[in-house]
Amino acid sequence: MTLKVGLMVGREWSFPPALIEEVNGRDEDIIAEFVQLGGTKMDEPCPYAVIVDRISHEVPYYRSYLKNAVLQGTTVVNNPFMWGSDDKFFEASLATKLGVASPKTLVLPNKDYVPGIVHGESLRNLIFPLDWDAILDYIGLPCVLKDAHGGGWKEVYVCHTKEDIWNSYNQSGLLTMILQEFVHWDHYVRCMCLGQKEVLPMKYDPKERRYHVEHAHMDAELGERVVNDALKLVQALGYDMNTVEFAVRDGVPYAIDFMNPAPDMDIHSLTPTYFEWVVQHMANMVIDLALNPRPQVTELKWNTFFNS
Repeated sequence: MTLKVGLMVGREWSFPPALIEEVNGRDEDIIAEFVQLGGTKMDEPCPYAVIVDRISHEVPYYRSYLKNAVLQGTTVVNNPFMWGSDDKFFEASLATKLGVASPKTLVLPNKDYVPGIVHGESLRNLIFPLDWDAILDYIGLPCVLKDAHGGGWKEVYVCHTKEDIWNSYNQSGLLTMILQEFVHWDHYVRCMCLGQKEVLPMKYDPKERRYHVEHAHMDAELGERVVNDALKLVQALGYDMNTVEFAVRDGVPYAIDFMNPAPDMDIHSLTPTYFEWVVQHMANMVIDLALNPRPQVTELKWNTFFNS
């Protein structure tokens, strides 16, 4: 029986057709195509052995469909039940728990709330006003204020003074913001992580927002630590498709951001060299998952990782 791999995508134009062409060109009885949906019945069987999810974080109906697909035995990349753990404060705590270096991080109460929240009644658990001096004693200056649930460098502010923090925080609205130690890095690495076992460490310039194709950009010791730390993080989270970013200071890689389960895979972003690697290895992964199904429901017990 021919197995099917489905892609769930948004506006991206280069990666999805390249992956479909690569999978369909392999000598396997597997067909890759775009998922087509138009309303889903409860407990509806899913025709796909594997679904690669690139967009459900922006389309809630897709997330609901993917959760049902997991219950039907489909392997979804990434497991849709894991998105509930996707926030930057949790990732900092997770890194610390795993022994991975991470900048000091603090999560702040929201600045504003939805209608119906009465500050004097609904928020009785919150201390007000915040002790900003104690917060800055812990985090230090400069620091970074950013959306705990954001991505794509949106709502990220480098703050040099207490006034900088207040000005940005006061504009954050309903967003939940974190305050994070600023790591003065001398090297920056973004790792593409696939299948919880493959890591491609790429030299990245966050100021220019671009990759540099330099394969020998780390010495052996640093490279080994970066790869091992990246694997610890993606294996704890169960992410089969993710990028992990490290800011390297004095030879120590600090995990800055590692919850990017729909990472940018555009050819212009990755460069043709790394794009080809991603397409080839993504094809390898989805074919293997189609031929060797992995029951994702059991992965929901991932918290046992901390007890091992």
